[in-house]
Amino acid sequence: MTDNTTNTDILWQPIEAGALKLKNRVMQAPMGRLRANPDGTPTPRMVTYFSERASVGLLVTDGTSPSQAGRAQFLQPGIFSDDHVPAWREVTDAVHDNGGLIVNQHMHAGWNTHSAITGKPVEAPSAVAHDGYTYDAQGNHIDFETPQAATAEHLDTIREEFVLAARRAMNAGFDGVELHGANGYLLHTFLGKNSNVRDDEWGGTPRKRAAFPISVMRAVADEIGADRLAIRISPGVSIQGVGESDTAHALETYGELVQAIQELGLAYISLEQPDLSGEIAQLVRNTYKGTIFGNATILESRTTTREDAVEMVEKGWVDGPAVARPMLANPDLVTRWRTGAEENTPNPATFYTGGDTGYIDYPTL
Repeated sequence: MTDNTTNTDILWQPIEAGALKLKNRVMQAPMGRLRANPDGTPTPRMVTYFSERASVGLLVTDGTSPSQAGRAQFLQPGIFSDDHVPAWREVTDAVHDNGGLIVNQHMHAGWNTHSAITGKPVEAPSAVAHDGYTYDAQGNHIDFETPQAATAEHLDTIREEFVLAARRAMNAGFDGVELHGANGYLLHTFLGKNSNVRDDEWGGTPRKRAAFPISVMRAVADEIGADRLAIRISPGVSIQGVGESDTAHALETYGELVQAIQELGLAYISLEQPDLSGEIAQLVRNTYKGTIFGNATILESRTTTREDAVEMVEKGWVDGPAVARPMLANPDLVTRWRTGAEENTPNPATFYTGGDTGYIDYPTL
């Protein structure tokens, strides 16, 4: 049985995001599906997964590590070696052959990893411990370890690793790159008062806390063009150890960050914020004049519905929805949302298990 009471026409309008010309407003948001090989090389099942979802306006890959030290998990994809490029090229070619666009999200884990995963010291702005855990290669639970405070020289190296990863992404045929500046990962930890307690040029005030992410954006934009670079942010959201309960600090910090995004002319912002009509989200909307994709379910177990998607666009909060779990469970989500057809239900038990089950075996209509 179908329900066609919601008019979704607004979602199917073509839009532009920098150099990217999208056939509709729907973005598949980045996820961490852990379907790569242990060395970070994409697998044939990833080719299948992304090519089957090429009907959306824009696909964003799983969070992909730009460096060995930035890996959050075994089976997380990487782009820190030239050896990763040919396998990623198979993904991008398949998506393009099916008429889609795809960008590579670069996610440095920062303090959300362990040296047992990376073989490297844990990298972060400050030597601050936080609660959380990951899994080793055998699936054993391991608590996060306290990171080392990165030196100025070390930060230069990390920035260059982002640049090299972006270069590889373009060589692999991606349409652009999205930096992960949200969810408690490396770039986000620079923005938080509790995670960044530096007193040098990279910390101590909202402006200085925003400075390192801005420097990474600028360096990557110089490499691939600002109109093919984007960023994902979660302003005002306390998550994975980064505390953002101080609204005044969040407004000032993200005011600095988003003003820089506007001045650089990035392709789009992917915005995670529980209240897309609220003060913090509207700061982003009013400061940045480019395309914004939005998701409001960051702190909830529910998923974005087509009604949610229509509402956020019709009310002008964002330009398009960033949709995760409904997309992973429905390769043909665009068709289902157009027609009001019933959707497959995502199965959380198979989100991070590796293999085909719960990845490329969800049925189409």
